[in-house]
Amino acid sequence: MKNPAILAAAVGLGALMAPVPSQAQLFTVPKDQMIELTAQNPFERFADGRPKVPDALIERARGLSSEEVFAILPKEGFRNQYADGFRVLHPATKLVGRAFTLQFMPLRPDLDGVINARAKAAGLPRMYNQTAIDMLQPGDVLVVDLFGQQEGGTIVGDNLFYYIMKTTKNGGLVVDGAIRDLDGISQMDMPAYFRDVHPSAINNVMISGINIPVRIGKATVMPGDLVFGDSEGVYFIPPALVQKVVDNADEVHIHDEWTRKKFDEGKYKSSEIYGTPKDPELKKEYEEYLKKRLEEIRKKNPR
Repeated sequence: MKNPAILAAAVGLGALMAPVPSQAQLFTVPKDQMIELTAQNPFERFADGRPKVPDALIERARGLSSEEVFAILPKEGFRNQYADGFRVLHPATKLVGRAFTLQFMPLRPDLDGVINARAKAAGLPRMYNQTAIDMLQPGDVLVVDLFGQQEGGTIVGDNLFYYIMKTTKNGGLVVDGAIRDLDGISQMDMPAYFRDVHPSAINNVMISGINIPVRIGKATVMPGDLVFGDSEGVYFIPPALVQKVVDNADEVHIHDEWTRKKFDEGKYKSSEIYGTPKDPELKKEYEEYLKKRLEEIRKKNPR
């Protein structure tokens, strides 16, 4: 088997120089390599091999918090999946969907000439932001590595933001870069995370990869990761851990529910109830409550 680490290093600009029989292979990972790089994915895949986290799990994930995700990922060895420091368009709206990744680099004319020559050979006028935007599907979150660029690093304005919102059905946008037309975008419901705002159109950059591994802040993002964002920041959850994250969150929610019920009774000090009941009878009561509520939730949301 090919070494995944070597493959990961090759799927960026190196992949661009390979023979190009079709648009699908122009700036992305070939299907067999996508499957190899995401071999732990337990779910179905899109036609290009990108993992497809089920819609039912995406809906369950809308009830998560960053702390509940953090409770699982580092323990599983995934310590570089969180990014923060964004401007958040709608802090009260959760961002949940499947990562569609897009990578840019600062423009270099000789390389850009090769890139656009290959685009024309594949029947495209040129490679630019709309090339990737037109590939989005329902449930996608466009995750863009624009290396923190402000001027010229504006992935979308209000018209393309509106298109993404309609095409992905309010999926979302995460850009390590900028947007433009903030006044117009602010009126739209789709969640978005961005570093900055600038009136310039996107320029002086070039696409170096579509649906390849990208870096957002200090997080490594793979195509098909479950993107979860709240008012604190954004997590990129490997598909293999999504079920574990949402199942653990169910237990956390039930624990919080029971704890507050006991606090409402006004009979106990916080240390008697939280985080674990000290009295054996209370602990037994909690365990019975947990079992009952989990059965109710699993019946409603079968695995």
